Amino acid sequence: MAKARGRVIFEEDLCKGCGLCVSVCPTKIISLDNSTINAKGYHPAIVIEMDKCIGCANCAMMCPDVVITVERY
Repeated sequence: MAKARGRVIFEEDLCKGCGLCVSVCPTKIISLDNSTINAKGYHPAIVIEMDKCIGCANCAMMCPDVVITVERY
């Protein structure tokens, strides 16, 4: 059985850096970007190893501001 693959897209300027998506990612590929500040003044979440995304959408379901889109292929 082939492993599901996915792609995560963040609306970085709307992210408030709460870290909930980081805490629920089973592959631990999401982190807060401490080198960037977005339009709202927060450190946005980023994906550090997109090729390891399994497309589970846990991050999108957990995001209180609905700024994450997950595409599966």
